[in-house]
Amino acid sequence: MSRLPTGIHETLRWSALTLAVAILMIFLLAQRQSVDVSYGQSPSGQTITEGSAGELGDATVPSVEEMTALVAADPVVRLPGAIADWDDARVSAIIGDADVRILVAPPGLDEEERDRVNDVENATIRVIGTNVSGGFYQAVSTDLESWRGQFATGDVTGLLVVLIATLTDQEKPPEVEDFSWRDPTPAELDAVAGDLRTTGRHVADGATLTDVPRQAAANAFPDRTVRVVALPQQPYGEPVPNYGPALAAIFPGEPIVLQYGNWVEYHGPAADEFAEVAAASFYGQFSDRLSEYDYPQGNVLGAYLNRVTDVRYAGLFDRPLPYQPFDPLRVALPALPWLFAGCVVLFLALSVRSVLRGANPAGQRRNTLGHSTVPARIAGLTALAVELSALAGGPANAPLTRGIGKLQAARAALHEELPDRHVHTLLNDAEDELDATARLVGIDGYRPDVYLRSRIAA
Repeated sequence: MSRLPTGIHETLRWSALTLAVAILMIFLLAQRQSVDVSYGQSPSGQTITEGSAGELGDATVPSVEEMTALVAADPVVRLPGAIADWDDARVSAIIGDADVRILVAPPGLDEEERDRVNDVENATIRVIGTNVSGGFYQAVSTDLESWRGQFATGDVTGLLVVLIATLTDQEKPPEVEDFSWRDPTPAELDAVAGDLRTTGRHVADGATLTDVPRQAAANAFPDRTVRVVALPQQPYGEPVPNYGPALAAIFPGEPIVLQYGNWVEYHGPAADEFAEVAAASFYGQFSDRLSEYDYPQGNVLGAYLNRVTDVRYAGLFDRPLPYQPFDPLRVALPALPWLFAGCVVLFLALSVRSVLRGANPAGQRRNTLGHSTVPARIAGLTALAVELSALAGGPANAPLTRGIGKLQAARAALHEELPDRHVHTLLNDAEDELDATARLVGIDGYRPDVYLRSRIAA
């Protein structure tokens, strides 16, 4: 490395430093933090005001005074638009002789309307949508069966029973499953299957789905076309038509997503493997908002499909992952610190020569005996070149010729009164070439440092 010509040496040295700085900047810029955007929120960096995601409905509630009067007159008050329902016998049994008053409000109220409902002090329990709260407590579902009844039929029986038992210091009674399925009638099945064959979706009367979120569906099932069935919230206490198994038999190997109100379920390829995981993850995170707000079914469907995509990207159940483009930076990022360190080491190693040269003015590091004038160096190296020319032959001719050329250029630069630094740079290169010639000839006495020192001693 120390025998590189000065120009190449300096170029390589500063290139190593520049590359090290560039690698450092790339690595630092790559260390940015990312934001995980969840359901109901805007894309990263934006703020969405309440209502812009379609979660607020058209229903309103009376004033606090009016609702207080209604609750005082009746232990159960259902405001217009309320969707929650329950088993009267079970709830009455747990209430017993206690004075428990229930105010039931519709979903999708804005903050001001929710505050009015919560300000009704004589209401023991408040139900907004299917969100059940009372006192300092809120009752929540914790399993798929409870969520299915809550979001498919508006059933809040279990939530009311648990909350009333807590408020009245009673033991929690055993859970009872009120939800039940039935096989769809041939007419019902034909109507749904016919729409799925022609348009890929069936939207029943009362459902709020307007369009299938195509991008979310493509991400969740990139190798299939998703068929969607959207139904409104089903009547409480009546068996619900179970379209899933029948449609899976009619459309084998194709993904089918069904919506019963805000309840979403999947039937089709690998349903036994990941459907429950996706549903539990989805409702475990979003059940609180779905119970209180009035999201359109398209929003709910899009969020569910995104969760299916998350499950597939997690690599669970050996499901094929959606395509992820190759990212060179992500692949190279672990190697960047090592490349940076290598460039720094190279720069420091090359800097040793420059530091040693800087110890003498104008790059005169080679003249160790104080003969720093340009003419003296030209004379000494010219004499060395003459003696080497009598001995050189074969491979030694090339460096000797280059060295003589550098000496001629140095003499011309001196004659034209160019700066000494430029002349010494040419002499440094000539000395490198003459040193290489001496090594090829095999006579150490003709190496520049040794030869010049002997001339001065003589």
